[in-house]
Amino acid sequence: MSPEELKQLIEMSGTVNMEVYYWWCTALMVIIHAGFLAYEMGASRLKNTLASGVKNILAFAFVVPTFFFFGWFIYLAFPGGFTPDMEAGAGGIPWDPAMGPNLSDNATGVFWAAFTMFAATTASIMSGAVIERIRMSAFLILAVLLGSVVWILAAAWGWHPDGWLTKTFGYHDTGAAGVVHMVAGFFTLGVLLNLGPRIGRFKPDGTVMPISGHSTPMSLIGLMMIIVGFFGFLGGCIIYVTGDQWVTIYNTPATLSSFAFNTLMGFAGGIIGAYLITRDPFWMMSGGLVGIISAASGLDLYYPPLAFLLGFVGGCSIAYVDKLLQKFKIDDAVGAFSVHGIGGLIGVVGCGVFAAGYPNVDGPAISFGGQLAGAFIMALVGFIPGYGVSYLLKLMGLLRVPKEAEEAGLDLAEIPSKAYPESVAPPAMPNGAAVPPIQA
Repeated sequence: MSPEELKQLIEMSGTVNMEVYYWWCTALMVIIHAGFLAYEMGASRLKNTLASGVKNILAFAFVVPTFFFFGWFIYLAFPGGFTPDMEAGAGGIPWDPAMGPNLSDNATGVFWAAFTMFAATTASIMSGAVIERIRMSAFLILAVLLGSVVWILAAAWGWHPDGWLTKTFGYHDTGAAGVVHMVAGFFTLGVLLNLGPRIGRFKPDGTVMPISGHSTPMSLIGLMMIIVGFFGFLGGCIIYVTGDQWVTIYNTPATLSSFAFNTLMGFAGGIIGAYLITRDPFWMMSGGLVGIISAASGLDLYYPPLAFLLGFVGGCSIAYVDKLLQKFKIDDAVGAFSVHGIGGLIGVVGCGVFAAGYPNVDGPAISFGGQLAGAFIMALVGFIPGYGVSYLLKLMGLLRVPKEAEEAGLDLAEIPSKAYPESVAPPAMPNGAAVPPIQA
């Protein structure tokens, strides 16, 4: 074998290894959605179990094609702001050769797939908060907006080598605490303000009434599955460089070892923090999730005990944030804003506190002011469209199911099946009246 042939063989081997790496990262990320499915069904009352699950499944199914048709284009075309770079975005147009079976391209499909899983994750973050009272059609409109437009625009600005937040402020968000979690969390907050609380959640005087899901064990298992999938999610945040040091999206050095140290330490810190504050198993597992998110922006940089500390702070905060929302009669059924919105905020701003001065290769060094500015942008990018579009749906009477259907349960009104048909009596309307079917 000639030296040239050996070189080509080594290069092809590296290319195939890269493709396989992102293939399995994507497979692990699908486990995130199995986790969200179990988590949200368990957090629903029996009469809403399958409706919550179906919404989650359909969000995944709708985000995949819409991200193919326009989401990937947005990422490639909009790093500079609201004005598209059509030349850069051409590779994301659905009819471009790279967007199909092309033997000369071993990268586009697996990168697109990984980003698509990020997109579906943002929709799943919202889906748990709005269970038991949102219309299916309204939810899917919002899921597509969040998953295939809003978060990927934020990613183009702050999770792209040429993103204007990176170039201008030195924004650093390796594990997507801002571009995924903050954006989805604040989008969800905007929707909740218009959707309103579940019937019976608050008394007229503001007293909070407990509404428990029908299976806490199912929710706990679902949350742990999300943690498993997170290793694929975070692995997909690394750029595989054939024959050289792997890097972050910002072209700074990165290793799976640093991610392993800090992911596990943040996870443990979050669980312990939530346990000390609540003793509640649901919040403990949610604390593990927020612990990872709170350390995510600097996974490539932190000394592991620092990731533990950030995770601990995140775990301690979530129950307090949820109680604060309740004072304003905001009903977040699973604490999505607390975990993702506030966890993402801690992650982004914490990187500005503890990693200030670290150089980004393609922009200014990390700074507290730059991270604070980035966090502010992420909050606005999420909240404004979430609030605005849900408000329009509310005005048209399309956001929330009728009161009668909500009281009877969405499984009875929307789903031609029963979650537990042999062991549990089906719900019924008051006085034996029939439940009118809901038009999606």
